[in-house]
Amino acid sequence: MNTLTVAPSPHVHGSDSVKRNMYSVVVALLPALAASVWYFGIGALTVVLTSVVSCVLIEFLIQKFILKVHPTITDGSAAVTGLILAFNLPSNLPIWIIIIGALVAIGVGKMTFGGLGQNIANPAILGRVFLLVSFPAQMTTWPTPNAVDGTTGATPLGLLKEGGVGAIANIPSTDLLLGNIGGSLGEVAAICLIVGGIFLLCTKVITWHIPVSILATVAIFSGLLNLYNPDVYASPLFHLLTGGMMLGAIFMATDYVTSPMSPKGMIVYGVGIGLLTMLIRTFGSYPEGMSFAILIMNIVTPLINTYCKPKRFGEVVKK
Repeated sequence: MNTLTVAPSPHVHGSDSVKRNMYSVVVALLPALAASVWYFGIGALTVVLTSVVSCVLIEFLIQKFILKVHPTITDGSAAVTGLILAFNLPSNLPIWIIIIGALVAIGVGKMTFGGLGQNIANPAILGRVFLLVSFPAQMTTWPTPNAVDGTTGATPLGLLKEGGVGAIANIPSTDLLLGNIGGSLGEVAAICLIVGGIFLLCTKVITWHIPVSILATVAIFSGLLNLYNPDVYASPLFHLLTGGMMLGAIFMATDYVTSPMSPKGMIVYGVGIGLLTMLIRTFGSYPEGMSFAILIMNIVTPLINTYCKPKRFGEVVKK
């Protein structure tokens, strides 16, 4: 007797597949990866390789020896998690801390809930937030680009938080766009992340709703504050090009599993991420808020799906 097997989400119709979409994300991140290696050298490559290999190996071991199911590491999801986790880390982070982050991301954030399609939060973000809370000193020690002596310094958002607008007055916008700044691997070269985002949009791996709603909300929120008092609040361009804004809006918030299903829900989700990010950046103790904002909205996603689902064909709308 034949039985119908229904796999968990994400479901992709047509010629697409989970594997194709995952490896498309990897391709989209290659320009930013090349830029991070250019600025931070072998340290960036070490972080990326450690994170990706650890995530893939941990998922394989859990599926093979604990869950006792056929390993699915070839679908690319573990590699994408490892790559995005690496982009949230500084290039001088010790290898053992990276492995812990991978264990939390895959072991807790993904496999605990049953694997791909069943996790309630983005695994890479969960791993990053865990490391930030557990190892704050190591996670906030940022190497200076092209430094040959291990020099470290503050990120632009850190300078803004500590010294106000005056502390960032001499940072050219071109440096923010091209990546000549301190930070995690994914905080440099915003232009490379934008190019990757355009590739994902053109190949229809993602839609415009989440990235545009996040970036538009951040631009409007920061623009109003900047108009109110430009001596205290930074410009919209500064906020759009710094921190994990581009990485989060394009590559992390658009995760199929943890983002809403309908276009309307995606916009609500994106606006929420943009608002929370700016509230944390402006009034919170952390200089950056993207990861926390996405994690919070991941948890809210089931509620958004409940109230923003499209009308079913033939459904009678009650007036």
